Amino acid sequence: MQRLLFTLFLFTLLTSPFTLASAWAAMALVPQTGQTTSYAPGDDGDNPQGVPWPNPRFSDNSNGTITDNLTGLVWLKNANCYGTSTWAGAISSANGLKSGACGLTDSSKAGDWRLPNRKELKSLISRQQANNATWLVSLGFSNVQAYGYWSSSTCAINTDNAWVVSMYDGGVDFNLKTYDGGYVWPVRSGQ
Repeated sequence: MQRLLFTLFLFTLLTSPFTLASAWAAMALVPQTGQTTSYAPGDDGDNPQGVPWPNPRFSDNSNGTITDNLTGLVWLKNANCYGTSTWAGAISSANGLKSGACGLTDSSKAGDWRLPNRKELKSLISRQQANNATWLVSLGFSNVQAYGYWSSSTCAINTDNAWVVSMYDGGVDFNLKTYDGGYVWPVRSGQ
């Protein structure tokens, strides 16, 4: 009897127009890459997929922060307040950021800010741009460096490393956590 009930349940789930799988698929809101130039029929520029970018993509909050209207994340406007650091230093700097530092007048407290994960940093990249640092500055950010920014994401293959995202070409790589040449760009959730 239990086997029959399970079989009926599974059949209903798989043949229903609204399945658990379709619910999960509906939640995968992947943004477009930003490429608008087409180099061949059927490529990303010709046939963009994903969630369209809002216009404007970023909004300056006039308090030292910029909101990404695509992700809802709030970024520190000054993308080079801390210079370069080790990974542990980057986490500490981001977590300690508060209003009154780095041009912030947003009433934030230490602990409101954090180091972004790898995917959050990647979300700033436009595949249409040859130099994303220059592009991000043109959209209102300041001091964006065309080098690697630390993410909070550890590399699973070797946990002595953490992921870094280049704001030049959007490349993702990893560095030893003790490397002191990664930039720090704090983020917080939208409010």
